[in-house]
Amino acid sequence: QVQLVESGGGLVQPGGSLRLACEASGFAEDYVALGWARQAPGKEREAVSCILNFDGDTYYTDSVKGRFTISRDKAKNTIYLQMNSLKPEDTAVYYCAMGRGFGGYFLDGVDYWGKGTLVTVSS
Repeated sequence: QVQLVESGGGLVQPGGSLRLACEASGFAEDYVALGWARQAPGKEREAVSCILNFDGDTYYTDSVKGRFTISRDKAKNTIYLQMNSLKPEDTAVYYCAMGRGFGGYFLDGVDYWGKGTLVTVSS
């Protein structure tokens, strides 16, 4: 049974940084991508970033380019999302996801979701 467990959320001031982690277990190696989606109050869930299983290629949604960095440690079955220069509009529940899609198709192909971790950016 696939499990995705997120950690690292919390409260941070605007301009600050946080690093999220997602440890995956119980999966087969034929998945296409691991990544992060977020859902702010009253808004639809959106893809933030994902990393391709095959070659580590990465995708970022426009609003986080240059501020967020996704990385992975395959030996630990863990991906990370380093979030810098955080803005109040980054406030959301961040979900780890695994699936068959990548890039703009990441959300459409999600097979498994984590439970989410809350990130609040506020002074």
